[in-house]
Amino acid sequence: MSLRYLPEHAQATLLALDLAHKEAAHLRYSQTTLFALPINLAWVQDLSQQPELAEKVEAFVSRFGRLQDHLGDKLLTRLAALMGENSKTLLDTLAIAEKAGWLASADAFIAARKLRNALVHEYMLDAQNFLESLFAAQKACQMFFDTIETVQTLADQLALAG
Repeated sequence: MSLRYLPEHAQATLLALDLAHKEAAHLRYSQTTLFALPINLAWVQDLSQQPELAEKVEAFVSRFGRLQDHLGDKLLTRLAALMGENSKTLLDTLAIAEKAGWLASADAFIAARKLRNALVHEYMLDAQNFLESLFAAQKACQMFFDTIETVQTLADQLALAG
């Protein structure tokens, strides 16, 4: 009999996947409500005078960063262990995930990581850069959601049981 995965890692992977789904739902809500607004340079420049809008941005940025951290530090790492791969760093994990097809692009994931720095109060320093970073983060959300769905499909195919 040959193992398709290492069963001792199944429960941790399923827990990470469940949390990823929950965090993704929160991010999707923030993304949907934020980007339903008419966001442009003037809107960004006015954020410091609009605390309720700044709070929407903060929720989106926080959830964006939290989900990304969870994917890189937990879900993909645990999935790699489940599949018998040894990853010691985030770069190892992303390379494994990309090669296995769980993640569309390690480079895009790393680029999305850099967005967080630009999204933390950058609107107070450089509105144009913040605006561009905000729209780039919106696009990157789909990569996160797709990654979770890919992992879910794999978990279903493997009939993972914790």
